[in-house]
Amino acid sequence: MPETSAQADIGLIGLAVMGQNLVLNMNDKGFTVAVYNRTVSKVDDFVEGPAAGRETILGAHSLEEFVGKLKRPRRVMILVKAGPPVDAFIEKVLPLLEPGDIVIDGGNSNFHDTIRRTKHVEDKGLLYIGTGVSGGEEGARHGPSIMPGGSPPAWEHVQDIFQAVAAKVEDGSPCCDWVGQDGAGHFVKMVHNGIEYGDMQLICEAYALMQAIGMTPPEMHEVFETWKRSELNSYLIDITADILGHVDGESVKPALDALREEAALCRVLGSYPRALS
Repeated sequence: MPETSAQADIGLIGLAVMGQNLVLNMNDKGFTVAVYNRTVSKVDDFVEGPAAGRETILGAHSLEEFVGKLKRPRRVMILVKAGPPVDAFIEKVLPLLEPGDIVIDGGNSNFHDTIRRTKHVEDKGLLYIGTGVSGGEEGARHGPSIMPGGSPPAWEHVQDIFQAVAAKVEDGSPCCDWVGQDGAGHFVKMVHNGIEYGDMQLICEAYALMQAIGMTPPEMHEVFETWKRSELNSYLIDITADILGHVDGESVKPALDALREEAALCRVLGSYPRALS
């Protein structure tokens, strides 16, 4: 592959919605991104659809073409279903890379798997990052929290990209920093998820108690709005207040009353903001 074809700062494998949105986010921040998907037609669908007109998003129809588009050290990010699909892509891409290149798993992998994969990739002379990415589809598009760990020398080669696309706090600091070696990134993501699910359970129990004493969604909305203005405020409290206060356009009733009974609040929270679209 001619060296002049190596234009991309990073490459991403896996063009489901999370992958597509993360690519668009990277591209918005000035990075050239190569993309590949096992179902190759999705590459064309993405490049000609959501990425239409973006000349610095480069579609590839084979892994060889994909790797050939990457600047050295090559940064290959895999964003596919956790488990065997990650191992399968690692084994496919390793023979195409060279010492010093970096493999990145951005999925929800078990940190034990990340420890194993880090050693396996390092034994081949390459570097490995297992990173938690939090924020869902909207976060991927506009600013996720990113929790990278793995081979420490890899950090300097991805820091500018990761911190550019990450969410920012009020003082502009990115919601991303190196958290440790081996499986540390995915371990932190596991802890993060546990705290989030515990928070969701508390919100659901509060909702159930309010419902049991006969409160209406607008009354619950007022309570959550009060919590938003206190030390209890969080993203989950914020979107719960929005959901409880949203009015269904057709029935002019609280939107939560218009949902099917089996659509529990936790499921609504998990699909927000699609639940209100």
